[in-house]
Amino acid sequence: MKQAVMYGGGNIGRGFIGALLSQSGYRVTFIDVAEPVVNALREKETYPVRYVDSSGYEDVWIENVTAVNGNDAESATDAIANCDIMATAVGARILKFIVPNIVGGLRKRWAKGASPLNIIICENLMDANKVLEGMLKEQLTPEEIVWFDETVGLVEASIGRMVPVQTEEMKDGDPMRVCVERYGFLPTDKAAFRGGVPEIRNMVPFEPFDFYIKRKLYIHNMGHATTAYLGDVLGLEYIWQAIDVPEIRIIAQNAMLESAMALSKQYGVELSQIQLHITDLLGRFTNAALKDTCKRVGGDPARKLSPADRLIGSSALALKNGIAPAYITVGAAAAVRRYIDETEGLAQSAETAEKVLAEVSGLAADSELVGLILGYYRMLLDGCSLSDLRRRADAVKSGSLKNVI
Repeated sequence: MKQAVMYGGGNIGRGFIGALLSQSGYRVTFIDVAEPVVNALREKETYPVRYVDSSGYEDVWIENVTAVNGNDAESATDAIANCDIMATAVGARILKFIVPNIVGGLRKRWAKGASPLNIIICENLMDANKVLEGMLKEQLTPEEIVWFDETVGLVEASIGRMVPVQTEEMKDGDPMRVCVERYGFLPTDKAAFRGGVPEIRNMVPFEPFDFYIKRKLYIHNMGHATTAYLGDVLGLEYIWQAIDVPEIRIIAQNAMLESAMALSKQYGVELSQIQLHITDLLGRFTNAALKDTCKRVGGDPARKLSPADRLIGSSALALKNGIAPAYITVGAAAAVRRYIDETEGLAQSAETAEKVLAEVSGLAADSELVGLILGYYRMLLDGCSLSDLRRRADAVKSGSLKNVI
């Protein structure tokens, strides 16, 4: 049986990528440092994934799995040395900690003349392949770097499946159960594979892959975050509650359409294809069974407001392509509001918001984006309704802003 390594046994590792690898005929070895997860996978060699939606749920058992502890370098590197495919889903901040084991595994592969290794990088990180490549090459000799370039494929992936934080209710008596939505496609960078593209269930190899990365970040992630931050404004707990509010849905949908138009122009992709994706996403946001919260989806607002990330990056791409980000910047203003709320020592004010946009988002005070975001932010401070914000966005779009609040 073909062998796969899934580095990371968390929600994405077990609930998506590891499951796809198992269902594609691989025996999957998870590498993780959480002993309860490692012990359960090693003992039972199976775990349940539960597909949930408003109509109910279906349990699917993922078979042919085991695990090793990432702190056991010998076992971890052996698994990497002997696998046919590998994937990571550990979180962007943890990548640097798994590099020594990957390097050790590669050295064992090279010593025995093993076939090329493709590593599918399933991290929510821009240019994840370049980031991981830099980390790995720092620990390789010049000769090893030549082997690396010839035999290792660092394959970016776009993770579209929504997997929320797992509550005790979701686990339903089994701590290894992961509740997920049914959507399960895995776009990957076709050009990055070495030695051919493996057959993996629901994997969609595509090039140029930058389009899929930007589509995920600037439509899915941006729309999701906008929904969460506007839900915050209304004091709502769940994403499904937020998207059920007509004004939030209108703002989020129009923000996603702004990104869609920019991506269509930038990459020459038919707008109608991206619009269908938006329709699908909006329907998926309504999945109450996922119990996904505005708190989780809007977490780490500093990262989401960084220059190339979902809110500011999509706004900049829109401007680059001649599209006013009138609705995206509503979400950005609400994100600034949350960032200030969560940062000790900061108080809500236009002056503070301007500093946040300079320090976190890298925006000059006289930039068009700062003007748009601060306009909405001041309205939030003044207690204006979401209808007021939406009318202002409509006016920005039509060029008649002077007639609005």
